[in-house]
Amino acid sequence: MYHGIINVYKEKGFTSHDVVAKLRGICKQKKIGHTGTLDPDAVGVLPVCLGSATRLCDMLTDKDKEYIAVFRLGITTDTQDISGRVLEEREVTVSEEEAVKAIESFQGELLQVPPMYSALKVNGKKLYELAREGKEIERAARPVTVYEIEILEKNMPEFTVRVKCSKGTYIRTLCHDIGQKLQCGAAMVSLVRTKAGRFEIEKSYTLLQLQALSDEGKLNEVIIPVEKMFENLPAVMVKESSYKALVNGNQLQAAGLISMPEGEDVTSYEEMRVYNHEGRFYGIYRYDKNRKLFCPVRMFFM
Repeated sequence: MYHGIINVYKEKGFTSHDVVAKLRGICKQKKIGHTGTLDPDAVGVLPVCLGSATRLCDMLTDKDKEYIAVFRLGITTDTQDISGRVLEEREVTVSEEEAVKAIESFQGELLQVPPMYSALKVNGKKLYELAREGKEIERAARPVTVYEIEILEKNMPEFTVRVKCSKGTYIRTLCHDIGQKLQCGAAMVSLVRTKAGRFEIEKSYTLLQLQALSDEGKLNEVIIPVEKMFENLPAVMVKESSYKALVNGNQLQAAGLISMPEGEDVTSYEEMRVYNHEGRFYGIYRYDKNRKLFCPVRMFFM
């Protein structure tokens, strides 16, 4: 079984679940999970976790994202993108300067109402399922942050923007809201996720590329080890005498640990990567100063 993360380039027409299903065949294993949905019409970075790395899924979903989006003024659809049913078309009378000013005003902390065509669940049912039944329910606005919004191209009534944002930000809704502010409507034309946390589009692989690597027995070459996600944390090695406690996911004492490199005081670490006496990565521990014990945060060894 493979354990680690693959930086997948999700192509147009695939859902995030489709990607996972395809990878199960490529990797020949069931234990696979994605790190957040990407619309079928959108393309770009989709980190996928394999084996023990599936315990990372929620942590990777929390990361900031970066997108390049194209949207068109003067049109409003039920899905907030160009593939949806047109609800209204308006003449675009605003100037390019007014449009630029409106776009730039969306940088910062925002309250965003999730679209009906989204995977969010209400009472156990996904919003897009309700939308397909012709139902619309009230959704509470949620705080999101747009760290950067840069206009890359201006070709009235279309704009191309680069957006760096927090988790949970809907770019379709951002485009829609810009159109609402300009009182002419707007719909997203295309979307590329260029970055998700540390994963970049330049280092992503299509499903066809991954299948070819699998056929050549080289899939391991593009699987990122779980421990790489925590390389900013200091590392400690468990002495052989404390190995049984580590295997059982128990608390550890400072006397049973060796810093890597040796010589540092392990109790000065807040969180750390923990390896067994043979150098195999097991998980993340946090030091409890009150109890003077190292407590497991998340274990990855299988």
